[in-house]
Amino acid sequence: MQVGTAESAPGELVTGWLDVTDLPTGTPERLPVLIAEGEEDGPTLWITASIHGNEVTALATAQDVMHGELASKIRGTVVCLPNLNPAGLRRTTRTSYYHGDDPNRYFPDPDADGSRPPRVQELIDERVFDAFADSADALVDLHTAQVGSIPFVIRDRVLYGTQRDEDEARDLADELERLVDAYDFPIINEYVAEEYVEQNLQRSTAGAALNNAGIPAFTVELGGFEVVEEDTREKGVVGLLNVMRELDMLPGDAEPTGLAAPVDFPVKRAVHPHTETAGIVRHRVEAGDAFEEGDVIADIVTPHGEPKATVETDHDGYVVGRYHGVAAYENDPLTSLAVRDDGDVVVPRSQE
Repeated sequence: MQVGTAESAPGELVTGWLDVTDLPTGTPERLPVLIAEGEEDGPTLWITASIHGNEVTALATAQDVMHGELASKIRGTVVCLPNLNPAGLRRTTRTSYYHGDDPNRYFPDPDADGSRPPRVQELIDERVFDAFADSADALVDLHTAQVGSIPFVIRDRVLYGTQRDEDEARDLADELERLVDAYDFPIINEYVAEEYVEQNLQRSTAGAALNNAGIPAFTVELGGFEVVEEDTREKGVVGLLNVMRELDMLPGDAEPTGLAAPVDFPVKRAVHPHTETAGIVRHRVEAGDAFEEGDVIADIVTPHGEPKATVETDHDGYVVGRYHGVAAYENDPLTSLAVRDDGDVVVPRSQE
């Protein structure tokens, strides 16, 4: 297999670069590529990471799973792009400096409005998409979440109605389910379909792979950002090897990560609760804490420390992470939660 300048051969792990655009300074912007090709034919797993440049546990996890002995052990091929955002990595920032917004919202979507010429980040994402769309049998995209966040897996909604019918979507969802189960992290479903599309998550790396290319793909959130969390990195590598075992690329049974959700019901992502009162936030919960509807999540106090308001949750679930900082304006979100999800993971793209 060849990706950019990296060209693999059976039994070898090779490295190279994928040029994705030209910089005004006269040099190419290029992404690092590693390919491990086994001696025997088998599936092709793509691992991508760090499209947000400060999500460095993701970067380290992707680097470390691609060890020198991997090619001698696997059946099939693993392609790894450990950093999709070198501009953000250079500055330890979430975004690139191409145009300052989320680089993980520009992957192809056939239903998106294409009336304007694509900007440079969209061109980069299209080139990465083209690289994996024709060869990947599965894709795992590595990220990190808020400061102090627990590690978890995001399972996207599988959309039908434009790219596939409902039966095809359910078959794809079944393939996805066995892979997210194999990773052995707590599983959190994405937002409901309307919010999913409103947030352009079908144009994220995993969302585009899943809903546009029809590749079973999911996102892993590996704790907090800007420093490598070594314990989480180690568990993240175990999860990737578990996916390879599930794909019959590696022999043996899955290795437990030791991570488990604090509730026993299905959950979905929620940016909640928001505060109606400006002030200083004093959280009553930490990442991993379970809660019930009506529980107080945080207090809002004055700069002098005097009580102003309490903020309750409308859901049952658990805390994924707290938003960093303590200064809150009206309607600011305070926490990232996993809340009870009674919906289907296979849904029509349009709810109309």
